[in-house]
Amino acid sequence: MKRLFFSIILIYLPLLCLAEKATQSDNSERPNILFIAVDDLKPTLSNYGDAVAITPNFERLAARGVTFLNAHCQQAVCGPSRASVMTGLRPDQTRIWDLKTKIRDENPDVVTIPQCFKAHGYNAVGVGKIFDFRSVEGHRLDDAVSWSRPYVVFDKNPKSEFGLVNPDYVRWVRSKKKAKLESGDKTPLKKILGGSPPFEGSEDVADEAYDDGQIARSGVALLKELAAEAEPFFLAVGFKKPHLPFVAPKQYWDLYEAVAFEPHSLRERPEGSPEYHHQPGWELRNGSYSGVPLLSEGGNLPDETAISLIHGYYACVSFIDAQLGKLLDALEATGEADNTIIVLWSDHGYHLGDHGMWCKHTNYEQSTRVPLMVVDPRDPEYLEGVSASASVELVDIFATLCDLSEIQAPDGIEGTSLKPILLKNTLEVKPASMSQFPRYFEGREIMGYSWRTKRYRYIEWEDTGFREGGTHGAILEVELYDYARDPNETRNLANDPNYADVLLDMERLARGRKH
Repeated sequence: MKRLFFSIILIYLPLLCLAEKATQSDNSERPNILFIAVDDLKPTLSNYGDAVAITPNFERLAARGVTFLNAHCQQAVCGPSRASVMTGLRPDQTRIWDLKTKIRDENPDVVTIPQCFKAHGYNAVGVGKIFDFRSVEGHRLDDAVSWSRPYVVFDKNPKSEFGLVNPDYVRWVRSKKKAKLESGDKTPLKKILGGSPPFEGSEDVADEAYDDGQIARSGVALLKELAAEAEPFFLAVGFKKPHLPFVAPKQYWDLYEAVAFEPHSLRERPEGSPEYHHQPGWELRNGSYSGVPLLSEGGNLPDETAISLIHGYYACVSFIDAQLGKLLDALEATGEADNTIIVLWSDHGYHLGDHGMWCKHTNYEQSTRVPLMVVDPRDPEYLEGVSASASVELVDIFATLCDLSEIQAPDGIEGTSLKPILLKNTLEVKPASMSQFPRYFEGREIMGYSWRTKRYRYIEWEDTGFREGGTHGAILEVELYDYARDPNETRNLANDPNYADVLLDMERLARGRKH
């Protein structure tokens, strides 16, 4: 019955919205939305205080709006995080905790952000990586019901392999591929190759040699096209770097000297933390990338490898900064900049060797903390060039965009509008940001829930059986960190008697915030 009700709503919602659109006398009064996603980007940005990062266009964007310094994702891996952002629901509600479950299989009637704006008369168009492609119909459909037209697939460079363009490497891969086909070998190509290089920065090529340069080019073309149309636009542009492999044109590597980087000094998991929370770089060290010690070999990465990876990550960040600049230039050229809300976000953070960890997949600070920037230029009352320390979440984006655009958000979405912060009516809208990540321990499925306030992080590990529809169960272990005194999370303070009152307060917060 519930599914029938939502099906009826979905049938009639577009008709209702058309009626609303017909009564709208001037579409030009309605704000456009430029919705920018960046994959695997932690706040290694100059506007977030990173003294090494060269990111002038992020600074340029920050000068026009609010930079949220304490923003966190809902699960630190692409598929679940993006499903949460795009539906306004938390992972336990979407039931997307992995990279293979389809959003519509679990939530056939859910309304996504672009789908909502499309229903309210917007021309909703996307390019690049917005949803995780594994969570929707596929690369060329990308949840077709969400968009006003077929999803834009950028012109992937046919001369690249695994996102790399080094001609010697590409030729070598193609020779291996040809031999594999001729022999009828069924072994996966990456296994034959022993993995692709995890970084590349020696190729003096144009930005468009790599995927993100082509995504930016497509985004610029779409801005010009959509700005000329009568309907307001919702344009989503999703960049793929700095996701592995860390590849970017040589000019962005040359922005940095290798001596600017060094391996993280903290290479051990937090003292007193559960061993199953630690991950030594599953994505990097699983055999997909060559020249990197496998997990089975144990230990930390060699210093030289770690430095090259960090250098590559920063090069990719500056590469994305340049692509952002192209979008901002194009938006200004259309004359629509003063009527366009911009939101920029990343799906999760990234470990670059801290705690001996690489990539994401944890409830720790480097994994959950993300850039989040919001610009609304229409009203002089909105803040400009301000950094906000409030605890906020990516799940807040849906409610915020609807509130700023004065359209009705779907019933039941999570998150809280950040408009009161943008208007400086309040300093915060919630006491903490909530994240989660599953683990498999001793044959059990457990879930770690994390609450991040301005100062503390509290984590509960529960024996939930979540995939079988289990409810919140026995708490197995807890973690507590004080970022004022221990910003690097060196010690779990849950059993420290000096933090007994803090622990009690955080437990109460958790009881009131759980689903």
